[in-house]
Parts: sequence; structure tokens; C-alpha cells
Amino acid sequence: MKNKRSPKTELRCPPGIQIIKPIVTAPDLEEERYLSVDSSHTCFLWYYKVINFVHNLTQVIVIWIYDPENADPSELLWNANEPSLNSIILTKQLATLGQTPIIYTILRRKVYFPHTRMKNGTWHISVPMTAGDMLKEIRGNQVAFQDCFIADFLFLLTVPLLTIPEIPGSLPISSPRGSQLMADWYDCVLSFVVVVADMETFQTNDSFRTWTRVRVPPNILTDDERHSVSDMNLSQDGIFFLINGILYVKSFHEFTRLGRNVDLPDGGIIGITSRKWCWVRYLMKAKRGRSSMAIWTENEVYLGYTGLKFVKIITTENLKKLLNISPATTLTIHNVEYTAHPLELALLLNYCVTCTVSKKVYLVIYNEDSKEWAHQDFALDVAIDSFLIPRFLYSAMPEFILWDKHRIYYYYHNLTITGVLQTPTESGNLSRLSDNSIIHDVFTDYFGNIVVKMENNIMFYFKINIRDAVKLHLWTNSTIKSVTSMNAWGQVYLIYVFENGTIHPQEYPLKLEAESIAFQRKEKCPYIAFHNNIFTVFYFLDKGQNLSVWAQIVYPENVGLYIIVESYGPKILEQKEQVHYEIASGYCTKTMTVTFSQNVNYEAVDDYFKLQHQNTGLLLVQIRPSEYARTCPRSQNVFQVAVGCDGNKFIAVKGSFLRNRPSKNLRVRYNWKEYGCPLRLDFREKFHPLLQLYDDNGFVEDVGVNFIVWEIHGRDDYTFNNTMKKSGCLNEAQTWKSMTTLNKHLPLEDAWGPENYKHCFSYAIGKPGDLNQPYEIINKSNHNHLVWPVDHSGMYVFRVKILDPNYSFCNLTAIFAIETFGVIPSPSVYLVASLLFLLTLLFFSVLVLSYFHYMRIYKRYIYAPLHKPERKQKTN
Repeated sequence: MKNKRSPKTELRCPPGIQIIKPIVTAPDLEEERYLSVDSSHTCFLWYYKVINFVHNLTQVIVIWIYDPENADPSELLWNANEPSLNSIILTKQLATLGQTPIIYTILRRKVYFPHTRMKNGTWHISVPMTAGDMLKEIRGNQVAFQDCFIADFLFLLTVPLLTIPEIPGSLPISSPRGSQLMADWYDCVLSFVVVVADMETFQTNDSFRTWTRVRVPPNILTDDERHSVSDMNLSQDGIFFLINGILYVKSFHEFTRLGRNVDLPDGGIIGITSRKWCWVRYLMKAKRGRSSMAIWTENEVYLGYTGLKFVKIITTENLKKLLNISPATTLTIHNVEYTAHPLELALLLNYCVTCTVSKKVYLVIYNEDSKEWAHQDFALDVAIDSFLIPRFLYSAMPEFILWDKHRIYYYYHNLTITGVLQTPTESGNLSRLSDNSIIHDVFTDYFGNIVVKMENNIMFYFKINIRDAVKLHLWTNSTIKSVTSMNAWGQVYLIYVFENGTIHPQEYPLKLEAESIAFQRKEKCPYIAFHNNIFTVFYFLDKGQNLSVWAQIVYPENVGLYIIVESYGPKILEQKEQVHYEIASGYCTKTMTVTFSQNVNYEAVDDYFKLQHQNTGLLLVQIRPSEYARTCPRSQNVFQVAVGCDGNKFIAVKGSFLRNRPSKNLRVRYNWKEYGCPLRLDFREKFHPLLQLYDDNGFVEDVGVNFIVWEIHGRDDYTFNNTMKKSGCLNEAQTWKSMTTLNKHLPLEDAWGPENYKHCFSYAIGKPGDLNQPYEIINKSNHNHLVWPVDHSGMYVFRVKILDPNYSFCNLTAIFAIETFGVIPSPSVYLVASLLFLLTLLFFSVLVLSYFHYMRIYKRYIYAPLHKPERKQKTN
């Protein structure tokens, strides 16, 4: 320790558990702590700074390396604009040794590399602005300097969000005097936060490294209304304030009261809420899309969508019918909360008959996709004046906690394990353990951590599926108002609001504080390690595909742990598990492999689209150990399995002859921008399209199943080289002519597809016919080619469609263009006739002119010889 008498000093500790005790007494007595010091060789960190270029929708990430022990204070506070001198030297040294960072995106698994040259000791990497691939990681090479490596750095980066500007002359908006802080943030942009205090409202887009005030125009609210905010919610449309039962929204341009103008009640609103868990991708079959917020009165629930659109989804009268409750009883809406499922919403309902002493609280869950209500096996008897706040945990199953002013109620494992959260003393009454303070807020994160913060800043800690809580070390003065949040790196921090109207963030070392308490209580994690290969939170399964994941747990011998796999959602997948077990040196290792698949045949069914709809949907799956404790690093892994059509999938082709015989020729302007340059082929060259499947990550595979083609402008002056007989058909195969005749009421592109495809390779399917007809179905291996006419050239624009009903849930189509050349055009009949007529006319004209010419000569010399005879002269 450098200076023991200084209020702030530097302490260097060897690896292990170190005890830190205060030696100076003070009014706020510091508690003894146990500090865990690791012996890791990872001692350097990445620092990044983002420069946004809105004009081309790109972001340049400036990256350098810093040493926390020798860094500039601005780098430690994460407000540095450029590297310090020590960081420049360190970065250049590691770059000389071969260090180069990359940006790896977790969701889309894309990799971005730095520009060719370093600039002032920094790397620059350009990435596109995106809201669907925000989870990024800085990774480097395994390069060491002085036996030290660089830790990979995970962070969130999305489209830059601007805070609402403060307009001069605006007035503060706040909660009632003396009330606690309220905070809300975007579910997928944790750094964008709004905090409502009892004197101001604050907003930030960088976890309060910088911040501004949110104020409202004068003459809209009275002074009492401006200081009566009872609830607040952050949405893409702005900041919503609930004041005296009326909903207002503050956007960039205006402050508006919402009511009948947007299909909401003009008063009587008792609560608003938004989603707490981020799901960037999900599968939803409904066209409307999912909501972003929920609003409720005592008897009605509304869902809010982007663009200030609101829809009433249920009333208590309808809920009584769904729950088979007598109309004479009292049923009101107690509270509403979004679950961890990306498409579900939970309602807590008050139920009572006399409503004088006690009431029952029921739970129903609404699915926005199926629009179905499910009554859960949940009933809680509470006092008539009790108010419970729910918080659904990050889990595949419906698991949540409830709290009133003094206690926490837990509901784990699909509501099968329930009870009151226990404490070492006072039977779970947290108020008695915190100087009679009441619960202010409960913080939860993606790692299963749960922190209960009391109004006097005393905090309790437990984890998901843990049934008891421990009191954390005192961290903050009881008089300071604070609220807990999470920054863009997934770290917990506290937001302090002071009486002078300023705000200050402070990182909270939750892991170190929890480890200190665990060491005091001698708690240990029951297993040594828990690994898996789940690298993303979203998987898409199409027809014929399967998903295999594995998990491995290592634990001491004779403990008896195992791995649990749970799923929540429609029963549309088969699940097979295989467990491998081995033991060595007193440790057991269990490895479980789980395979999800679907075995449904969609060919020649009565209702193809109905069967598809029944077998598509969204499942939430979680893999967890059978036991764990507060000291375990992570409780469970949760991911989605979507069965259906991936909207990012598409196929592409590597690389007066109309169907309805109109009376006039069709003239079509070729769309170069849409179709690109056509493939030019000699008219004698046959063409076999090769289809390739792509998704948002690039090339997937060559398509090997059946597909069909048709000319989008109606040309049919092409044929196929294979006949039905040559292709092996036993009955007449389907053709465009037969399918359009059978489905005259449908447009051409819908007349033939996977929904009505039947093969011709069985006597039981189809009927006999002429098998010498062209076989119009193509696949990768049947050598069926397009054959062009030999008497004229042409431009063809084809659309191709996958015909195999068991290939994909998507209607996969693509367009390609062919231009044929090399044909010597046959002369036109009209042209030949015209030329012959002209030649004949010319011949007869010359003949007539020559006749008259010779007649004139004849008439001129008919009486006079043409040549006079010469006479001889006599000589004298």
C-alpha cells in the first residue's frame, strides 16, 4: 500500500483471497471485505471510440490498447478521445509483435478487419450501422508482451440514438417531492437511459457519461401536474409520462397528451410498461408485428406499437369468461409485465368477492402471435391493499419474482417451485434487515444476478433459482438517491441524483462484492465447470434441418449432478438426448448432446399451407445444471429455436411467342437495374440453371431439389431437352399447360408450386398420358436443359421457384435473364413480296420505256435509210 493515511491509495496484492479492513473509524463504518485477486496473464485491455458517419450509414471504430495500471484517468473513465502516450507506445509495441484486432459480431457472426495502416497508434475498423447485429466483440491475436495478453472485449453498438434537445424556456418535469428515482432504458440499447427524479428528468445515450435534462413546454401542464409523474416509459416514439391517470409523450418536436385521438382512454390509466429483455431476432407469423409497450386501466389492457398506434386487446369482462369466473365477482387488473418470451405478456389479476380483507392474485399470459390467453397455475392470497410488482427473469420457462414493500416471492421452474425468499434471520422480511426501509427496485441481468435495492441503499443479492438472499456490503450513503442500471458492456452501475440537480454514474463491482460475501459464508459452486457450444441466442430451422448442441459439466465425484434441457413453446420439434459419462482423478464429466429436428412430410397433403402453419413457431430452450449456487458464474443458457421461413434466405442462379396468343405483339422494356445484365447464349447452346441458396451470412449450399421456371412476360417459344419418358415418369407429369388449365382462377405464378406438386414416378399418383411431352421440372442432377428456338433470337426473363414441398418454409424464387444470338433471321413474307413487286414493276417499266424508245427510232427512220449509200464519181 502506497499511503495508508490517504483517503484514496493504491493497493497491490498477490493472487488469492485478501482481507481488507478499515483502520479509521467514521460515521459510515466501512465493512471488512474479502478481495479475490486472480493470477491471470490477461492484463491489457482494448479501448474503443466510435465515430458515426450518418451520410453513408457507417461507423468507424477507433481501437487501441491500454494498461489499466498505467492508463490515463480519461481512459479509465472511458471518456478519452485519443490514446495516452503510454497507450500509444504499448499499442505500437504489440502491433510490431503481430497484434491486430478484429470486430466479430455475435449474432450474425460477421468479421470486420482494420484499415491497412495504423494512425497515431490506433486501428480503424469500419462497420455498417445496424440495429440487428449490435452485439460485437473486439478480438485479437494470441500475442504476449511481458507475459501479458489482451482480454477480448464484448460491447453493444447500434445505430446512434440522439437525446431529445432541451428547448430554452421549457420547464422541469418530475415525480412528486420526496419520491424515489424511476429509470427506464431501451431493451436492446442499455446505454440509452431516462431517469425521473423529484426535481428533474434526465436522459443519456452513453450510460450518463454525458447527459441532458428533459423538459416540457409551458402552458400545457400546471405546476402540480409537472411534478406528479407516477410512471415513465422509454420508447422509439419518445418518452411517455403517466400523470394523474393521463398519458403524455415527449418527442423531439412536441409534448402531446394522448387519449381518444390515438384510441386510448382520456383518463384512468394506472400503469405503463415496456420490454425488459432484448431479442433482436424472433419469429412472428402475425402480420401486425409485436408491441413495444403496454398500457392498462383497472378493466382494460392496451398494446402500443411504433408510430403511436394503440390497440385494446382485452377487458376484465372478457377475462371473466376466459377464466370461468362469475360475473358477480370483482376482477380487476393488478399489474402487467412483459415476460422473457419475445412475444408474450403477463397480467396479474385481482380477484375477490367481498373485497374487504383479502384478495387472490391470478396470472394469465397472452401470446401476441397466436393471440391466445393461457391461465397459469398461480394463485396468491394477499391483503386487500397489497400491491405486487412482477419481474420476469431471463429464462425460457415462465419464471418470475414478485415483491411488495417488505418481501420477495419467487416462482421458478415453470411455477412449480414457489415460496418467499429467505434470509439468515427475520424470515425473509428485508425491511427488518435494512433499518425498516422498504424495497425500492429489483435489478436483474442476463447472467442470473438479482440485486434488491432498498430505499436507504442497502442491497441484497441472490440468483435465479436460488431461494435465499444475502445482504451485501454497504456501498452508498443512505441519504443519496440512487437507482441500479447496466451499461453497454453488461456491467452494473449505480446512478446517483443529487439535490443540486446533477447526476453521476458509478460502476458497482457486483462480482467482487458477491464473492466477498460468499467467502465469508464459505459458499462454493457445486460444479467445477459448465461448458456448451451455444454461441448465439437465435437459431433458424427450415425443413429437413436439425440443430445439435452439447453441454458439459465437470463436478467432484459423488455429488450427482446432471444437465437439464427445458423447452417452452409449441410441440413442433422432436428432441433426442445422448449422454456420455466419464470419471477420472476424482472428478466426473457428463456431456449431453441434444438434437432438435422435425420429421413431417409436406408432399401431396390435403392442405399444404395449413400443415405448414401448424408446424412453424418459436421455441425457447434453456440448458442448465441440476444444482448451482450464488458463486457459480452463470446459471443457464437460453436460446431461441425458430421453425419457419427465414426472411433473409434467397436463391440465385449462378451465373410474338406468348402463352395467350394476343392479337398484337407485346413490347417490354428490359429493366436493367432489377434484372442486371442478361446471360448471352448461342441459340444452339442449351442452358441448365444451377441454383444456390444464400442467407444473411452468405452462401449456404447448391440447391439440389426440383424447381420450375417460367418466362415472366408470357413467352413460351422455348422447350426442354428431356421428355417425361426419358426422366423416368410412369404417369404423365405436371406441366405449365396442365396446371394453368387446372387453376384458371389463379395467376400464373401461383398456379404451380410446392403446395400442389405431385411426382410422376408412381402408378398410384397421376394418370397415364403422352410421355413424349417435354419434362418441365429441373433439378441439379437430372440434366434437363432449356432449349431455344432455331429460327429467331430473343430476350427471356425467367422466374424460378423451388418446387420440392419438403425443402423450405419460404417461397423461394429468383429471376434470371437470357439473351440468345447467332440465328440467321428468316426473311419476311411481306418483305419478299414487296421486293418481287418492285423488281417486276421495274422490269415492266424498263420494258415499256424501251418499247417507246425503239418505236420513236423506228418512226424517224422508216422512210429514210439509216445510212446513205456512197456514190462513185466519174473521172474526166
